[in-house]
Amino acid sequence: MSGPERDPHATDDPTGQAGTGAPADQPAEEPVAGQPRRSGLRNPEAAVRGLGAGTLALEALVLLLAIQPVRVVGGDLSGAAIGVVVALAVAAVVLAGMMRRPWAWNAGTVLQGLLILGGLLHWSLFGLGIIFALVWAYALHVRRVILG
Repeated sequence: MSGPERDPHATDDPTGQAGTGAPADQPAEEPVAGQPRRSGLRNPEAAVRGLGAGTLALEALVLLLAIQPVRVVGGDLSGAAIGVVVALAVAAVVLAGMMRRPWAWNAGTVLQGLLILGGLLHWSLFGLGIIFALVWAYALHVRRVILG
């Protein structure tokens, strides 16, 4: 080493606070009673909106890509069932773009219920509805944990 050796854990701050506002022997931040717990995200609302929008966009993509395999493998997929799948995919894309609105989360939940009801037209729609309802329930859980 060409320069003076230095302890990597040493600080230039003689108080031991090192910009945290707390002495070195105490934790930097403790939750205060009555205040919401911080998630550690810079913008938790945007992160949660992104999760919801991504979930709905993925659902729309899967619904549209599932039409042909269901027709080939599952057989009798009627025109009404295809119309329902396309309408639900379009609704999912529209809702993904509207996640800033507080009612969009409730509308996403309704969308999952409608997909499950689509199972009356074809059994595969029921299966997709159950899968995406579980994914949506997890997204709602994450939203509740992060935003409180």
